[in-house]
Amino acid sequence: MPSQGDILLVPVPFTDLSVHKQRPIVVISNDVYNRQTADIVVVAMTSNPAQVDYGFVITSSDLQHGQLNHPGTIRVDKLYTLSQSIVTRTFGRVSPQTLDRIRSMLRELVAAKA
Repeated sequence: MPSQGDILLVPVPFTDLSVHKQRPIVVISNDVYNRQTADIVVVAMTSNPAQVDYGFVITSSDLQHGQLNHPGTIRVDKLYTLSQSIVTRTFGRVSPQTLDRIRSMLRELVAAKA
């Protein structure tokens, strides 16, 4: 069962649905939710280092365990609910500080603003 903060690989289809490519995601749903349902709530990761609102770059030093081949950008504005059954691999876990940063950006993303 995936845990909150895990970095997982999942197949993501191309737009024409002809081919899938493995993509990393970070689990943000809590462990109780993950145990009680067949789904997980995740944010996307990308290797594109472009500066974006509601995104930030992480390196291997931002992981509690595991290793990144190169820096990745966590995209807090790219939220998905996925079936746990499509997870192909777990390759790390973000640190508690990185998970707190994700939570903070999520709060900012959904905050009422004029």
